[in-house]
Amino acid sequence: MKLRSFRGIAAVVTGASSGIGRALALELAARGARVALVARRADRLEAVADEIARAGGRALPLCADVSSRAQVENAAKRARSELGPVDLLVNNAGRARHAPFLEWDLDDAEAMLAVNLLGGVYWTRAVLPEMLERGRGWLVFMASAAGKTGTPCESAYAASKFALVGLAESVSHEVEPRGLHVLTVIPGTFRTELFDAEGWAQMPAVARNMVREPEELARRVIRALQRGEHELYAPRRLRWAQLVRGISPGLYRRIVRRVTARD
Repeated sequence: MKLRSFRGIAAVVTGASSGIGRALALELAARGARVALVARRADRLEAVADEIARAGGRALPLCADVSSRAQVENAAKRARSELGPVDLLVNNAGRARHAPFLEWDLDDAEAMLAVNLLGGVYWTRAVLPEMLERGRGWLVFMASAAGKTGTPCESAYAASKFALVGLAESVSHEVEPRGLHVLTVIPGTFRTELFDAEGWAQMPAVARNMVREPEELARRVIRALQRGEHELYAPRRLRWAQLVRGISPGLYRRIVRRVTARD
């Protein structure tokens, strides 16, 4: 289902305090959407909300940890109360880290899975019943190239994003016959705060050479919703990589090992 106009819709964007989430919130507000901004950093949320208000838009900052079911449910109630029924949910909040599997602190791995996967589960459950009642709604799951290809030193991150891709695909089969639409986004490397300086330094050259700006991805997500697309690869060549994987898995594994080798 195509989302032809964003004017007047109520949208929720998680992880909206910076990076891709912030860029998407600004883009949606500029197109006339009323946007609920969700993140843990209240000061950052207020800054984004102020920026939207100065441009003539409407934003509702909701300070909440997406890995907490109770906080998500409370934030969803506030969003409905102040903005009306949610038309668009963007599950964008995420954490990332590079580390060999045996060096990954298990508490950190659990926290990453809770944010990257359960955050999407909790928010989708919070808004989906009302969407189904109305027969209208759009769900966006911000996954990653790591959700299609497991690469060295990204085991917990890849596991969370593979799971998110599976969640989105399964939900899409359940809800699209009832008038809803699901878009899964598979981005490569974008310039955000997801990785610190050490994380950027640990990335293989192929990832560093693929860096794009979050505003570019935000515009592509908007176009994908307008066109009714189900899957968005950014950059597009990531889709070709998956075709190679399907045709020649052995060749694909050799390519992945070569291009992800550390400098």
